[in-house]
This record gives sequence, structure tokens and C-alpha cells, in this order.
Amino acid sequence: MPLVVVGISVLVLLFLMTRLKLNGFAALLLVAVGVALVQGIPVAGIPDVLAEGVGGQIGDTMLTIGLGAMIGRVMGDSGAAQRIADRLLDAFGPRWVQVAMVVTSMLIGVTMFYEVAFIIIVPIAFTLVRVTRANLLWVGLPMSIALSTMHSFLPPHPGPTAVAATFHASVGHTLFYGLFIAVPAGALIALVWPRLPFVRAMNPSVPHGLVAEREFTDEEMPGLGWSLSVALFPVVLIAGAAVVDMVTSGESPVLHTVAFIGSAPIALLLTLALAAWAFGPRIGRSMADVSASCGSAAQAMAMILLVIGAGGAFKNVLVEGGISDYIKDVTESWPVSPIVLAWLIAVILRVALGSATVAVVTASGVVLPLLAGSGTHPEMMVLAVSCGSIAFSHVNDPGFWLFKEYFNLSVLDAIKVRTTYTTVLAVLGLGGVLAGERVLDALAL
Repeated sequence: MPLVVVGISVLVLLFLMTRLKLNGFAALLLVAVGVALVQGIPVAGIPDVLAEGVGGQIGDTMLTIGLGAMIGRVMGDSGAAQRIADRLLDAFGPRWVQVAMVVTSMLIGVTMFYEVAFIIIVPIAFTLVRVTRANLLWVGLPMSIALSTMHSFLPPHPGPTAVAATFHASVGHTLFYGLFIAVPAGALIALVWPRLPFVRAMNPSVPHGLVAEREFTDEEMPGLGWSLSVALFPVVLIAGAAVVDMVTSGESPVLHTVAFIGSAPIALLLTLALAAWAFGPRIGRSMADVSASCGSAAQAMAMILLVIGAGGAFKNVLVEGGISDYIKDVTESWPVSPIVLAWLIAVILRVALGSATVAVVTASGVVLPLLAGSGTHPEMMVLAVSCGSIAFSHVNDPGFWLFKEYFNLSVLDAIKVRTTYTTVLAVLGLGGVLAGERVLDALAL
């Protein structure tokens, strides 16, 4: 049974990494090969499946993560990250630093991918940890939870947007309704989870090489205006392109240019160029110093990228092995409410495959025939599928490895923290969708 294969593969992976202390990159590839053999993928084709998975995942993330890490290190080594962190502390106070992270993350995360926003904000979180001497998870976890919520629940992120197209739902209405569910649910979990005893018992250190080690005096740091401008520059470019895409249609050179500049790799590349000047020659730092900062960031990112790429290989083996088709065939005849069924199928696919995008696209295809005669609002169906796709993030989810490596956690600790918060978010999301459907039905009477 395919789901049994998935379960056993996860257990084997945990054994290799926790008991045998095998490197995550090697462990993921070994388990991926084993699953490929069990699922009947031809031996001659397994290297191509692994390469496709690694290439697809690295192709999506390497430029974003690599450029983002370099920007963060340049800002950190110049004092710009500390300037922003100090301003947040002045505005919110050390007691409310978590609220500052939630507000910042939700505003940035509405239009930005989880990985992109994570890479942009995490240097600020690291700097706040160093300045306040707080626990890394106390500051960083609210950021990650808020970003996960925005990315998984709301358009214009790829999963919800794709499902909205399948269900012929209004993207604007989906975003409007989704905000009423995502913001309170995400804020609640973001503020509660760091306070749970099993989370507070963890005290990971900031990964070496991703943040400046020294503290700057006020005279040494660049001004707040330049610091914020560089930090928000990619946000403006990416969010602006997303808004233009939502409110316009057609083809024109201007729209193509906006889309090009607003793509995450190009926006971050332009930001790195701006940061290199603004926090280099403009303030008296040599370009050699700026290049050294970029080199340090690249060295620190090497293993993180390898592990994320291997996670992509594992995910691709599960997809090519027919796991998603099996789940689709099994669940098509279940006599369940369309909203609950859509959410449940997305959850099962997320657990089995790790890819939220594959989960939402497959789940929407299964429940689409049920939508026409059910009377269910299509926007609520979009939100049901989208929030289901966030559940049970674990070792077959490349985002899990990003979270684990940046917060310097063991595999088991990452499962305790990330797998639990994503699952509770999915359950709260389903409750919000069911309540929202009742409200819309009542308003229609």
C-alpha cells in the first residue's frame, strides 16, 4: 500500500538521521532511492527522477535563498540589520518583540513566497536575538508561523491562486475572506506556540555565518531610512508586480517588464546590487568587504541548499511513484461534505508528498465535480484546500528543511515545532472556513 511505504520511509529517514547521525543530504537521497525501488520506478530511470527533483527544487530556491542570504549578511555586517532591529525594539519594546515580528511578517508575507519573505526577514530576527539575548525560537518562530499562514492560505500565492482558477472563484473575494481566517489564526498560533513548554525547553543557537557577530554603536550604523529602504526594496518590487498582475490583463512590453523586475530572483539581485553600494562605498566600506560578506553567506548556505535539494528529490520520487494518483482514486467516492473532503484530501496529499502545490492542485481536481451541485461558495472551497495543504509539514517538505537548518534544530525538534504548528493552523483554518460558509449562507438569505 503506497501510504504504508510513505510511513516506513519517514521512519527510516528519522532513524538514519537521529540514531545513526547520518548527514541529512545523504539520508534523504538513500531513502529516496529505496522508495523509488519499492514503488517500481525503473532502475535506469531513478537517477533522472532524483536529478529532476533536486534540479526542480534547487532551481526554485537557490537563487532566492542564496541572494537573500547575501543581502542579509551585507546588511548585518554593515549594521543595517541592527538599525532596523533597534527601531523595532524602540517601537514595540523588548516585551512585544513577538508582536513586531508577527505584524512585519504578515504585511510582507501577504504577497511574498514563504521562502523569499523568510530569507528577507530572518536577518532581522537573528539580530533581535543577539541584541535582546532572547531565545531564537522566541523571536523567530512567530515570524515563520505568520509567513506560513500567509503563504498557504491566501492568493496571490501559487497554490491558492491555482485552485481559484480551477474552481472559477474570485481571487479578490478569496483574499478578502481568507484574511479574516488567516490573520487571527496565524497571530494566535504565532503568539501561543513559543510559550509552549516543549518549545521553551529548546534553545538553539543562530547558525554560524548567517549574521554579524559584533554589535555596532549608533555612529557606526547606517541611517534608518537607507536600512529600511534596502530591506523593503524587494518587497515593493515583488508585491507591486503581484498587484499589477491581479488588476490587469493582456500583453504588453510594460507588463512583461514589470513581471520581470518583480520576479523574486531579479528583485533580490537588484536589491543585492543596491545593498552592495548603499552599505559599501556609500558608507566607506570597500567592495572587498562587501564581497567577503557575500562569500561568508554563500559558505553558510551550502549545506542548507544541499539538504533542501535532497528533499526535492524525495518529494519527486513520491510523485513519480504514483502516490498522488493512488490517493485521488481512493478518496473520490468518500461521502463527505465538499469542504471537509477538499481539506482532507489536501491534508493526505501533503502528508504523503510534502508539496503543498501538488496537494492543492490534486485535491481541487478530485472535488471539482462536487462543487457544481453542492451550493458551496467556490472561494470557501479554495480556502479549504489551501489551508489543508499546510498540515503536517515534515521530512518530505523542503520548507521543513529550510526551517530546521535556519533555526539550527535537530530533526525531532523540528518535527515537534513545525509539524505541530502547521497541523494546528490547518485545523483552525478548516474551522474558519466552515464558519465562513455559514456566515455567507446566512447573508444570502
